[in-house]
Amino acid sequence: MAEVISKDLIRGHTDTIILNILQQGDSYGYQVAKQVKTLSDGHYELNEATLYTVFRRLKKNGALTDYWGDESQGSRRKYYHITAAGQDLLAANTAAWQVAKPIIDALITGKITEGD
Repeated sequence: MAEVISKDLIRGHTDTIILNILQQGDSYGYQVAKQVKTLSDGHYELNEATLYTVFRRLKKNGALTDYWGDESQGSRRKYYHITAAGQDLLAANTAAWQVAKPIIDALITGKITEGD
């Protein structure tokens, strides 16, 4: 079984994670949660409450829109779509992460990375 990553370690990045998944195509809650688990190789799972809280926040901020699917079998699904504002937020968050990552590595390990 894969070692689980602490939710505290990921907190603050869930918006970016979800936006990245939706950048690859519109999706619904269960599928997004499944994709998070797959991309993390089973090391991280988003619980339903967190997932839908992020969806609501991103929708309120204009980063997402939603719509009802046309499923012919089973219950209807609400799909989420990343907007241009969401694309901009994803790009900004990704750029910020690229700056922060080596700094956090250095702070945690005490080792300065090359290029510093």
